[in-house]
Amino acid sequence: MPICVSCKGNSFIRDDTSERLYCSTCGQLQDYDNYVDVYGGISGPTGTFIRLGTSGQGTDYQYRETKIHEAKKLIDDVTLRLNLSLSRGDEIKAMIDKITEGEYGQGNWFNVLIGACAYVAMRRDNKSMPIAQVGSTIGCDDYELGRMIMRVVDFLDLKKPDFPEFDIVKLYERTLQNWRMFGNLGESVKERMKKQGIFLIQCAIKWFLTTGRRPLPMVVAILVLVAELNGVGGVTIQECAKEVNAVVNTCRLRYRELLEALVKAAQVLPWGKDVTVKNVIRHAPSVIQYMEKKSMSEPRGKNDLDLEGCVGLDLKDVVRECLRKDCDADNSAAEIEKLNKLSHDSQQMDKLKLSHECLSMIYSKFLDEIENLKSSGGFGAVHEREERQYFDPHDYTEWWNGKSELSKKLLLKNILEKDVGLDPMPPSYVKGLKACKRRRERIHAAKQRIHNIMHPSNAHSDACISEDVLTGRKRKRRRSLDWEDLIIETLLLHQVKEEEIEQGWYNSLLDLHVFNSGFM
Repeated sequence: MPICVSCKGNSFIRDDTSERLYCSTCGQLQDYDNYVDVYGGISGPTGTFIRLGTSGQGTDYQYRETKIHEAKKLIDDVTLRLNLSLSRGDEIKAMIDKITEGEYGQGNWFNVLIGACAYVAMRRDNKSMPIAQVGSTIGCDDYELGRMIMRVVDFLDLKKPDFPEFDIVKLYERTLQNWRMFGNLGESVKERMKKQGIFLIQCAIKWFLTTGRRPLPMVVAILVLVAELNGVGGVTIQECAKEVNAVVNTCRLRYRELLEALVKAAQVLPWGKDVTVKNVIRHAPSVIQYMEKKSMSEPRGKNDLDLEGCVGLDLKDVVRECLRKDCDADNSAAEIEKLNKLSHDSQQMDKLKLSHECLSMIYSKFLDEIENLKSSGGFGAVHEREERQYFDPHDYTEWWNGKSELSKKLLLKNILEKDVGLDPMPPSYVKGLKACKRRRERIHAAKQRIHNIMHPSNAHSDACISEDVLTGRKRKRRRSLDWEDLIIETLLLHQVKEEEIEQGWYNSLLDLHVFNSGFM
């Protein structure tokens, strides 16, 4: 019988919680209550201390082996939740084994390390995976995961060839392929949406809509737009943002920026002045068709016949576009036949070139002819066409060609060389110019206020007096000063240059010229 190590008693009771024996007399827990007695005398087999979590005689699992086993199980679980292959899981294990020198680990930090290695493994294979998706899977903050990713990249010394830049095109293809909303679509529709999305993404890259910004909101915006153009119902910004773990408000902002860019691209068309953000979806097929043909045209300078503002267009497409805006195609067969003949005669040229002015003149002339036919009662179906409040973009069956090089993944250099009819300045640059202009006006107003205080005899009121036309009464309106006006006044009084104030680095200027002015 075992003997208590404290009081030498031999009466024991087993604890229900720890399943260990304790002395009924003194309550001392027995350290060796799991010892297997020796049988057979002195020459018999020796006993074995069986550790917790093991079974069988002669087995002695160490803490390190148990830790590594549990860590590998966790890696397999994260790999499964991220829908990665077994080979990808082996790659993640090899990276973690190298980083931790074969020790692996436990705790929340190890979950973050697994997510970071999974992200790096996908980037190394040029298969982009959003940080937000990895973070939501492992239950980690995006910023914490990003810091761990940078540590992994630095430790493995990954350079640009081994660690390519984030590919937004691959992300779009992956989202389009894996989202359940597009699971019932045919392969032909998916392929068309894929090419259209790649075309719009690379146009957005050329328009600097993705520069310095998170890629997920732009992918959401283009997915929603392409789905609407192809008649895929139920695809909303909210649902798409939830699917890819993006911020809904940011996705709405990118969607509006994309529509505004399409509106600007449509201004060169004869009916471009009628295109707004509210109705650009109805005009999107013709705008994208123009952009596609513009990108397929020869760059300026390669052809002597290429004139300023010219683009190679098929005249039949232009006429069909005009006819569909104002009349029924069945009642305009004579017009189509006449213009088809004109297009056939023009095939003797290498490429028909139409400047924007020429295209506008043709369209205006066509509208005059339509008005004459309306007044003479020649078109009965025109009124039925005009009564339609909404234009269905799916009536266009041939508006998408898909032969442009922008429908395939291109390098950034090649994207910037393409001409899609719009070449705007980066939005951040334009926003910076507007901010500088606003600060310049505040600086001028602050100088005027300082001058009025220092020279009260020459001071004049900065109030804006206006007359109410209806009542004839006069009223004063004065813009209240805010914290920015007070900071600008302080900097001007400390002789800070106006050019430096226009940049807007107020905290740095205050630290340099105001708070540390006594030590200079």
